Amino acid sequence: MLRVFLYLISIVSANVITAAIMPLEIGIFIIPMGTFLIGATFIFRDLVQNKYGRGQTYLFIITALVLSGVVSSLLGDSLMIVTASALSFIISETADTEIYTRLKLPIAWRVFYSGIVGGLLDSVVFVIVGLSPLGAGFIPWEAVPAAILGQVIAKTVIQLIGALVLNQVYVVKARRVSMG
Repeated sequence: MLRVFLYLISIVSANVITAAIMPLEIGIFIIPMGTFLIGATFIFRDLVQNKYGRGQTYLFIITALVLSGVVSSLLGDSLMIVTASALSFIISETADTEIYTRLKLPIAWRVFYSGIVGGLLDSVVFVIVGLSPLGAGFIPWEAVPAAILGQVIAKTVIQLIGALVLNQVYVVKARRVSMG
């Protein structure tokens, strides 16, 4: 259950951190601080799926979606931001789940590739639906590509770190099994 707890708490924490801490500005990139935890949620979701299977993982995704919506509302996010968050969440988590399921690679690579696609979809949908003039209007259209790219870069870095750590964990596990 630790995996499920980490998955759910990372989603709630991402919402709280995004609302509480000003975005990181690096050149033209504006990266909400919760973005770094969103990258981690894909890793935790994959670990949940690895242990509990695809069917149960969808139940945890729905639970996380409800929790995320409730927390966003309690934080005072506008209906457009809550909607964009929910939409980007369900699309990205579903894509991550389905890609992870279908890849026939070691776990580290499945986590990395499925998370990259999930992170890209999450960033594109959230920025366009939530932040652009189409949504809440927090950023102008000219800033949309940099906002998406900044989030994708941050999530990809987290995915890479997670994949490298998982790879090491499984290498060590495999050595123990072969020695024992």
